[in-house]
This record gives sequence, C-alpha cells and structure tokens, in this order.
Amino acid sequence: MKIRKPKINFFSEEIDFNFKRKQKHKDWLISVANSEGFSISALNYIFSNDDYLLKINQDFLQHDTYTDIITFDNSSQKGKIDGEIYISVDRIKENAQIQQIGFDSELHRVMAHGLLHLCGYKDKSEADIKKMREKEDEAIEKFVNA
Repeated sequence: MKIRKPKINFFSEEIDFNFKRKQKHKDWLISVANSEGFSISALNYIFSNDDYLLKINQDFLQHDTYTDIITFDNSSQKGKIDGEIYISVDRIKENAQIQQIGFDSELHRVMAHGLLHLCGYKDKSEADIKKMREKEDEAIEKFVNA
C-alpha cells in the first residue's frame, strides 16, 4: 500500500508575500492535524490582502466585513483534511500591532485557527472560543518547540 504524502501549498494572491521556512511550517501543520486525529490530504494556504478576502467574504459567505481568515472545508472523507485557508496579511499586521505581539506569532495563531476549523473546532459560542484559543496556544507551542 502506497502512503500518500500530504500536499500542503502556500500561495499569495494580489500581494508579494515571501512565506519563509515552508518545510518547518508543513511539518508543524501535519503535527497539529495528527494530534487532533486527522491527516492532511490537501491543504492550501492563500495569503492575500483585505480587499481580496472581503470579496470572498461577500461572494461566498454574504458577509460585508473584513476578516483575517476564511476557511473552506473540501473534505469528503472522515479524518482526512482537504481545505483552503485564505489569510489577510493586512489583518495579521494590524492585529499584531493592536495586540502588541510579533507578526509571526499572530500569523501562526491564524494559520492554526484555520486548520483547527478543519478539525471540527468552532468559534461561535463563548465556550467554543475558549476551546479554540486553548487549541491555538497548543499548536503555537508545537511550532515554537519544533
């Protein structure tokens, strides 16, 4: 039986975003998914700007607001992640400044957030938000210690 290697890709749309340490990030994302009982079949991270995500938010989700992340779950098999995660680099920069943390720290939180959505975590209720934050922190810790 042939074991399929996870396909994780990083793209940028309408911005020039040089995503560094791709292999470390891929290994990290695989580790986070595995720790939640999932494997990654295909996962695309698309980094862009506020306007690009606003258009997606309006066209697909009928939301007329800026957002830092939009996650699309294309999975068809239980336990296997297949998804697209769109991230606004503009929002990451602004949120990092507001929270007085580094850009990379905020980027990792948002990257983990999208992956955790694909693992079934929600963020609508207070209890869901609390659990999501705990899982984000665990994921960031994995990256820091990798």
